Amino acid sequence: MRRALILPLLIGALSGNALAEEIGSVSTKFKWMGPNDKIVIEVFQDEEIPGVVCYLSRAKTGGVSGAVGVAEDTSDAAIECTQIGPVALPDDVRSGKRNGEQVFKKRTSLLFKSLQVVRFYDGPRNALVYLSYSDRIIEGSPKNSVSAVAIQPWKTEPAPPAAP
Repeated sequence: MRRALILPLLIGALSGNALAEEIGSVSTKFKWMGPNDKIVIEVFQDEEIPGVVCYLSRAKTGGVSGAVGVAEDTSDAAIECTQIGPVALPDDVRSGKRNGEQVFKKRTSLLFKSLQVVRFYDGPRNALVYLSYSDRIIEGSPKNSVSAVAIQPWKTEPAPPAAP
């Protein structure tokens, strides 16, 4: 019974469960065995800030090692975040107390490397800033990407119908 409960938790911890939906991918390098190397595009919602979503493109290593989950992905990633609805900032975000809070994490190697996204609030400009970067226990990478969302009032009227 305990093994049945522990195994899914261990697999989840190793897979870096992230609440992201894959939008699509493109192959970047042909591999004779296993899947090709590719760039994956994923979308995730900032759970603390409804009305903001982030699109993340990242490298994914293919081949046999990539297929079985032991390959190390490169640190290449880009992020773009946008407002898709009304935004009400929690007081502790607006005050800056939660600056640098992790909003996304994805494992990019078997044990030691991950891709993270952290959020900052820029009060004078009323903007949320999202930073994506790769970290590694022994040696991190300076590769990073940043996106800012200027918070705007949101109209709740329906959009006009699309042209035929």
